[in-house]
Amino acid sequence: MDIQEYIESGILEEYALGVLQEAERVAVERRAAESPEIQRELNLIVEAVGAYAEAHLQTPPAAMRERVLSGWQTAIHAAAPAVAAAPAPVAAEPVVRQLVPEAEAPASRFSWLMAASVALLLFSAAANMVLYNRWKDAETSLVIAQNEQSRVATTMQATNKSLASQVQVLRNDEFKTIDLTGTPAAPTAKARVLYNVATKAVFVDVRSLPAPPAGKQYQLWALDQGKPVDAGMLAAATTAGDSLQQMKDIGSAQAFAMTVEPEGGSENPTLSTMTVLGKF
Repeated sequence: MDIQEYIESGILEEYALGVLQEAERVAVERRAAESPEIQRELNLIVEAVGAYAEAHLQTPPAAMRERVLSGWQTAIHAAAPAVAAAPAPVAAEPVVRQLVPEAEAPASRFSWLMAASVALLLFSAAANMVLYNRWKDAETSLVIAQNEQSRVATTMQATNKSLASQVQVLRNDEFKTIDLTGTPAAPTAKARVLYNVATKAVFVDVRSLPAPPAGKQYQLWALDQGKPVDAGMLAAATTAGDSLQQMKDIGSAQAFAMTVEPEGGSENPTLSTMTVLGKF
């Protein structure tokens, strides 16, 4: 795993708490030696654990010292006759047994507090990890939403620009309109061509065309002195009547027609598939 994934895995916290096996501790120290970033993070965690334990450490009551010393003196006086009557090793054993529990009480309490502090620290680390993961998920969702919003805005901008361009063409008096009506092969088909004689620009506006067969596409032809001239292929959106499409510029024409051709177009029109035809 990379450095960031290693830091977020929680193994550095386990190292600081001393719960790792020897082999795992050696592995952490090796990674820290190889990566300044991991070493810096490990140092921060170790310092945080030490500060947390120190902040929550409770000092024994002030009277504890006097109580321990008093108990020790009482034990010595009580054991004095036995010491005089018996060898030193035998007399010393009750004193040791009497004093050990009193001396170990503060240490046991400290150990309990340390364990509680460690448990609280682990719980806090787990909660922070959950919150961090949720924050990352929310951040990812926000980025996706922003990208989607940007894409929609770009699409709307392009659509508005296209619509504005089409409106300009429809309102331009320099464009002559040629209505294309259906042939016997498609009696209900309708379309029109907008032709600018000055600029030679050609636009197609489909009103109704049968859907072409699979692998086929509509091709526009300009008829100049009876000779067909390729004016371009209709896009699927244009065929469906969803947009006004600019075709190839045509220098001169007296009529326009559409035929159904293989995708990509043909050099010469397939007359048997002629769908619409219109003249000036």
